[in-house]
Amino acid sequence: MNESIPREIIERKILLIRGHKVMLSSHLAELYAVETRSLNQAVKRNINRFPEDFMFQINESETEQLVSQNVIPHKKYFGGSLPYAFTEQGVAMLSSVLNSERAIQVNIAIMRAFVKLKEMLSTNKELAHKLAELERKTEKHDGEIKLIFDAIRQLMVPPEKKRLKIGFKRESEG
Repeated sequence: MNESIPREIIERKILLIRGHKVMLSSHLAELYAVETRSLNQAVKRNINRFPEDFMFQINESETEQLVSQNVIPHKKYFGGSLPYAFTEQGVAMLSSVLNSERAIQVNIAIMRAFVKLKEMLSTNKELAHKLAELERKTEKHDGEIKLIFDAIRQLMVPPEKKRLKIGFKRESEG
């Protein structure tokens, strides 16, 4: 299979549930071009390959949240059963369970999408750190600039005491 799935399509299917970046069984089945039921059966036949940090079943409230966020059109989208959510490691494990050329190619594309997402998050964290650092420097400079302006204003204030005239006075005048 030489046709590749655009990374943007895969990235849109990576969701954040329970603090994990996951892909739903229905979305994975769509990408693998298999029925969701077939994918779930293959997983159940090899359940020992999928510990909780690789895969978990989402609950009713998480399903409602997916509907409210327009990730899925309706709860019926899952066909009456709650879907499984696969973490990056779970998706990688699927390639050993779904042994087809398409599964291998799709898994490669998905792994690349997960890596790209990690790079983007890392870049965003780095950018946020640099921005905070720049903000601290600016605040420090603002303080220093304020001191300079205060000093200039003090120099601009006319002296309060009258100074004595310097020089000699003639005694004959007067």
